[in-house]
Formats: sequence, structure tokens, C-alpha cells
Amino acid sequence: MYTIQLKDTSFEVELKGGDLKQGSVNGKDFKLDINTSVNEHHILYNNNSYKVELVDIKEESKEVILKINNDKITCKVSDELDLLLKQLGMDNLSSQKMNNVKAPMPGMVLDVLVDKGQAVNSGDTLLVLEAMKMENNIKAPLDGIVKQVVCESGIAVEKNDILIIFE
Repeated sequence: MYTIQLKDTSFEVELKGGDLKQGSVNGKDFKLDINTSVNEHHILYNNNSYKVELVDIKEESKEVILKINNDKITCKVSDELDLLLKQLGMDNLSSQKMNNVKAPMPGMVLDVLVDKGQAVNSGDTLLVLEAMKMENNIKAPLDGIVKQVVCESGIAVEKNDILIIFE
């Protein structure tokens, strides 16, 4: 069983059979009528006909972008494991905010590329750390604003030393 969240509405979807061509949505049966192409389907549900096109799947955020009768819709999909994690209060562990960047290894800070108050995007290089004669770009793990730069150029750091703190 799957739960699909569409804005403020939640749908319980259960698939029947191994061919994924039939099932139920909130207890009402649906049937995949025809495939018009690989990503386009014609679905009969609740005595209505729908043209559904799969636009994109974002696996990391468990979102599916569909075009239903030419209206683009983003759906959040949860499976049985996601529902169990939610019941146990473990559904938001991956969204916990990281508020600092630590040294991944001992080394020497060669260059700090950000300043206090600077906005950074996920993947931006924050500083350059030399370790074992190699320069390593330390990147921002997420979008944020630099609250404090703890390290400075020319200073040796140990593994897990805090280098940068985010707001």
C-alpha cells in the first residue's frame, strides 16, 4: 500500500496483481485502460477518464511529477516503510538541519573562501584543506548562511574539528 500526498489531500493506493494495471484509490477501483506511450497512460477511475503522463521522479525526496489532463501536479509518495517510520517518530531524521562543518580528516587549512554572514548553496566550496599533500575542497552540505568561521588559513586541524558554523 502507498500513501500519496497531493497538497492537503491524502490518497491510499493499493495495487492488485503483478502487472500494476489495476488497484484501488481510497477503496475505489481503478484500471489502467491503455498505454499510449512509455510514460503516458489512460486511466479509468470513478467513472471518469484521465490522461496521465509521468514527467519526473525525484527519488531522494520521494516526489512524482505528473501531468493529469495537461495539469502538472507534484505528489509525495510514501510506502509502508515510510508510514512505519512516521508512526515511530523517525520520519524527519533526514531533514534535521546540520549546523556546522567538521574537518573530515587532519590537515592544514590552506584557504577559507567564505565569510561570516555569507549565504552559501549546497555544493559551494567553503575552504581548501590540505591533507597528505593533497588539496581537498570542503563543500557546503546544504544551503545556509555562515554564522561563524572557526578556522583560518595556515592553521592545522584535527579530524572532526568544527571549521564553519551555520545559522
